[in-house]
Amino acid sequence: MKGKTAKNEGSKVANGSFYFDYTFLFAVLFLLGFGLIMIYSVSYYQAQADYGDKAYFLTKQAIAVGLGIVAMIITSIIPYSFWRKFAGAGYLLSFILVVLVPFIGVESHGAKRWLEIPGIGMTFQPAEVAKLCVILLMADVICKVGKNINRFFSVLTLLLISIFMGGLVWLLTDNLSSGIIIAGIGIFMFFVASPNYKVFIGVAIAGGIAVSGFLYYLSQLEMADDMHFRFKRILAWMNPEMYKETTGFQTVQSLYAIGSGGVLGKGLGQSMQKLGFIPEAQNDMIFSIICEELGFFGAALVIFLFVLLIWRMMVISTNASDLFGALLVVGVMGHIAIQVILNIAVVTNTIPNTGISLPFISYGGTSVLFLLVEMGLVLSVSRGIQLKEI
Repeated sequence: MKGKTAKNEGSKVANGSFYFDYTFLFAVLFLLGFGLIMIYSVSYYQAQADYGDKAYFLTKQAIAVGLGIVAMIITSIIPYSFWRKFAGAGYLLSFILVVLVPFIGVESHGAKRWLEIPGIGMTFQPAEVAKLCVILLMADVICKVGKNINRFFSVLTLLLISIFMGGLVWLLTDNLSSGIIIAGIGIFMFFVASPNYKVFIGVAIAGGIAVSGFLYYLSQLEMADDMHFRFKRILAWMNPEMYKETTGFQTVQSLYAIGSGGVLGKGLGQSMQKLGFIPEAQNDMIFSIICEELGFFGAALVIFLFVLLIWRMMVISTNASDLFGALLVVGVMGHIAIQVILNIAVVTNTIPNTGISLPFISYGGTSVLFLLVEMGLVLSVSRGIQLKEI
C-alpha cells in the first residue's frame, strides 16, 4: 500500500515537491454546497409549518458545515501521525460516550441516540465519534501487527475492534445502520490490508446463504402487530405495495418520487413528495427528492461526484508516505463508500429500509462535522506525499 510518487491527475506541483489534490477538495466543497441547496429545497415547507422559518434546517446545517470546514482545515494542517498516539484513548472515549447514551442521552423522534454538550445546549451522536475512532485504531493496530495480520490473535483483535463497537452502538442506541457502518469500516480496512482473500470470500458465501435462508423463512410469515419492527421493514421491502399504508409507506413514496422525476426532473423546489408524503425528507430520503426535482441527470451527477471522491482517495492512499496514512485514507474511503451505497440502496428499495444518511447532503450536523474531520485527515495524508520533479 506504500507508494513513492503520486500520480499527476488532479494534483498540483510546486518546486517539485508539493502535492495538493484540488480535485478531491473540489468534490468535497461541491457536495457540501449542493447539500445545502437541496436541504433548503426539500425542507422549507416543513420548516415553515413546524418552526415558522423556511430556512430553519438550512441555517442549522450551514452552521455545522462552517464549523466542519474550520475543523477540516485545522486537521489537514496537523500531521496525521500526531493522531496515532491518541488512537486507543479515542476508542475508549467513544466507548464511554456510547455507554452514556441510555442513561443521559437526549431523545428525538422516538430514539435516544444523542448526548448534549453541557453549557451550550448542542447535541451530537456518539456513533459519529465511534466511526472516526475505529478508523484511527484499526490503522494503528494493522500497522503494529504487520506481517502477522493473518494470525488468529491478530484477526480476532481486528474484527473485535469494529464489530464490538458496531454491536455496542446498535444495542445501546438502537441504531442498526450506524452499527453496520462501523463494523463495515473495520472489515473493509482488514480486507484491504490482508493478503488472504479466501477467508473473506468464504465468509461472504456463507453469509449470503444464511441471509437467503432467513429471508425465505420470513417471506412465509404475515405481518403481525407484535412482530419486531425490523422484521416488518423486511416484509415491507419484499412487497412494499402490500404494506404501502403502513410500514412500506415511506418506501413507496420514495419510489413515486424517483419515478416521477424522469430524465430531467420537475425542477428545483418543485417536488410534490416533500409536502408531507415523505416524512423528514431532508434526512435519509433526500436522494429520492433529488431524483424527483433534478431527474436522472441530477442523480447521476451526485453519484459521479462520490465516485470522483472515492477515486481521489484511492490515489492518495496508494501514494501515501507510510502505511498508517494509507490505512487512514482507506478507512475514510470505506466509510464514504459504504454509507453512499447503503443510502441509495435503501431509497431505491434494493435493501430493507433503515436510517442511513447520504454523506455531505442529508441534514445532520454531527454527521457532516465528523465527515469533514475525516476529509481533513485525508488532506493531511496527501500533504505528506513526495512528488518527483516534472
